[in-house]
Amino acid sequence: MSDFEPSTDLPERIDADDAPVESTARLRDERVQGRRRRALGIALAALAVALLAAGFSRWRVAVAIAAMYVLFRIGFAVVGAFARPVPEPPPAGELRRVKLTYRCDGCGTELKMTLANDETPDPPRHCAGEMELTATQDDAL
Repeated sequence: MSDFEPSTDLPERIDADDAPVESTARLRDERVQGRRRRALGIALAALAVALLAAGFSRWRVAVAIAAMYVLFRIGFAVVGAFARPVPEPPPAGELRRVKLTYRCDGCGTELKMTLANDETPDPPRHCAGEMELTATQDDAL
């Protein structure tokens, strides 16, 4: 068989264990998130009891606990986003997002490119010449 011929499994050659394997990453992530939520709840409840025992009013303790809960949840989300790997680039042939601005020297027409096959596509042609790149993705950052 050459490299260019597609191969197919005939029904009699398909093994019984060809079923797709389920990923355990989602289940593991849900367990970790559940433990973090429980730990945060226990810590905030202990803090509330300590603040009430110290003589602070219920209203002030409730506002402080609510503010701390929101700040910790936002912090967990931000730190969790850093822990996730960067997604792989799309396969060749699919469009990628770009922010490129080109300008025609002849007539002044400007063109903004938002999708391209490559990260650095060839400049478009206008008025029988290539357009000049005026803004790139690096300029936008």
